[in-house]
Amino acid sequence: MAKVSALAKRSTAARSAAGAKKAKTGKHEEHFYTIGDLSREFGVTLRTLRFYEDRGLIKPKRSGLTRLYNETARMRVQEVINATRLGFTLTEILDLMGKDGGGKPKALKLSKTQIAQQLTQLEQQKVEVEKAISRLKSMQRAA
Repeated sequence: MAKVSALAKRSTAARSAAGAKKAKTGKHEEHFYTIGDLSREFGVTLRTLRFYEDRGLIKPKRSGLTRLYNETARMRVQEVINATRLGFTLTEILDLMGKDGGGKPKALKLSKTQIAQQLTQLEQQKVEVEKAISRLKSMQRAA
């Protein structure tokens, strides 16, 4: 939870500092973020955000060649990043969140089975990483 809280604090600070663009749509103003704004806010590269777009996870609006993300798209980016940090693949995230990359993000609702499967997979990866670290430390001592 500490990482999530730190991310939320950093995200709020970044949004305040980024100075989101505003556009009037109908009777209210809508805030837009550039790809650079979101890159800085979430600590990911521009290439990562473009890749998410190519995979159908997000659908920013366009103004010429400029990608513009409204608050809904920004929240969807945040959900995708959170899910990747939980170890889900982009294909799995797309299945979990739905294929409407421009729509309102669905919170990741995982069944007990999905959670158990993900935990098992991450535990297996952890064992493999620990073995690799052990082998490299042995090699380092021998060198």
